[in-house]
Amino acid sequence: MLRLQPAWPLVFVLSSTACGARSDPASQPADLVVYGRVWTGDSAQPWAGAVAVRGKTIAAVGDSAELAGLVSSGTRIISNGKAMVVPGFMDGHTHFLRGGFQLTNVDLRDAATPAEFVARIKAFAAKLRPGEWILGGTWDHENWPGTPLPDRSWIDSVTPDNPVFVDRLDGHMALANTAALRAGKVTRATKEIPGGTIVRRPGGEPTGVLKDEAQNPVLAVIPVPSPGQSDAALKGAMRWAASRGVTGVADVSVPWYEVAALKRAHKAGTLTTRVAVYVPLGDWRSMADTVRAYGVGDERLRVAGVKGYVDGSLGSTTALFYQPYDDSPETSGLFVTPEDSLRAWIGGADSAGLQVVVHAIGERANGVLLDIFDSVSKAHGARDRRFRVEHAQHLRRGDITRLATSGVIASMQPYHAIDDGRWAQKRIGPERIKTTYAFRSLLDGGGHLAFGSDWTVAPLDPLLGIYAAVTRRTLDDKHPRGWVPEEKITVEEALRAYTAGNAYGMHAEQTRGKLAPGFLADLVALDQDLTAIPPEAIERASVRMTMVGGRIVFEKTGS
Repeated sequence: MLRLQPAWPLVFVLSSTACGARSDPASQPADLVVYGRVWTGDSAQPWAGAVAVRGKTIAAVGDSAELAGLVSSGTRIISNGKAMVVPGFMDGHTHFLRGGFQLTNVDLRDAATPAEFVARIKAFAAKLRPGEWILGGTWDHENWPGTPLPDRSWIDSVTPDNPVFVDRLDGHMALANTAALRAGKVTRATKEIPGGTIVRRPGGEPTGVLKDEAQNPVLAVIPVPSPGQSDAALKGAMRWAASRGVTGVADVSVPWYEVAALKRAHKAGTLTTRVAVYVPLGDWRSMADTVRAYGVGDERLRVAGVKGYVDGSLGSTTALFYQPYDDSPETSGLFVTPEDSLRAWIGGADSAGLQVVVHAIGERANGVLLDIFDSVSKAHGARDRRFRVEHAQHLRRGDITRLATSGVIASMQPYHAIDDGRWAQKRIGPERIKTTYAFRSLLDGGGHLAFGSDWTVAPLDPLLGIYAAVTRRTLDDKHPRGWVPEEKITVEEALRAYTAGNAYGMHAEQTRGKLAPGFLADLVALDQDLTAIPPEAIERASVRMTMVGGRIVFEKTGS
């Protein structure tokens, strides 16, 4: 949720060989062969014993005898034993550069008490120059006894020289200290901001907690990172992604200066993570102009479309429901974007041929969004638009069916289920919980399921996501058999949602998402066979090697 800059022109240099072209004749040796228990993701040949790579693409998949003719003295051999080799994981929902910045920001995610929250901010502030902002954080008040929201009075005395604006982990509310409120001109006299909430003390004085659109006055005065800072954050994010087996991401709500950083890396040949970009929905005209002028990019950097918001989050009590919250009966959530603006912007973006993906968490938010998608589709006629609902967390049963049969992609984050499951029932009660994170129901209805993390809201780690989808064991381990266990899915279904499901969601299914001849050589070697170990052990699995386009971008030392 960073301040936007004017659109930067995007120039892409395409390789002379089209991605996805068939490989060279089988008689030529492979550059590399990986042996292991290969899950291909290809229904025609789901399992194999080896995969051969030539250049940027996969030359062959089969058993060791079938691939023997491709091995020469110059072929590198990687043996993964009986552990899995899988297509490169893709993450369908990240805030990618923001994640890179968070790697060096103050870390509040596991602060277990308000005192620890304050102590970490104090220690971080001591390392800064006066005037430097303290950002990031990703705190979670649900970890604290009594779950109080933080207050600027907690941190003002330990940050006298530095403005502070630290997010709750969901990004839908943040705590500003007095210096940051002053910079954003947020005072007792500030009127409520549509689509957001200024949390106040009984006398009307802001506590420092700002929800959703109420964050904008402070966000508007946070200095935009320099190109050097953005480039460094991108490098950090790519290294982290590679270490987790992530070969491609959808980067959503992207400000234009981040697009510029991605473009610089692409031009320099240092973009080791494939990125599909989605700028804010309200900026659809600039994106449409950019696509018209420069095209949609290539397999490294795709200018894919726009991302909007219907509502907020469950943790911030701003997700939009038909009925009030059980623990906050004064509210049923809010529209972050007015409904008339949503309709106009989605319609405009769709008419311009852009892919539209929209955040919707509460039942009413999802119902409204599906109505809008349906009306826009009917008005503009059939085309390969691939609308996506980002999160789709809480659905009425009729909307589960409608989402599955409409062709709209459910872009979901399974780690959220085992995180929210610790406390979600106190928010919305036992009945609404029954259709929460409905992975099984969506797949059984024939729906498109794409998995991601929402990094930095959750860890950028597909193995943790697979563990969450398969076990649904909450982080507090109070649901050992699974929270809403009827919505569990299998390991292979979760793998597919992190590979082929995301490839489809990013218009990349012709070249990515499975291990097959002619597909891009994006693959991951794991240290376990996820189908052969107890589901609860999946979270302890790790990545041995990550390859993107035939290039190894991560290799565990000693593996």
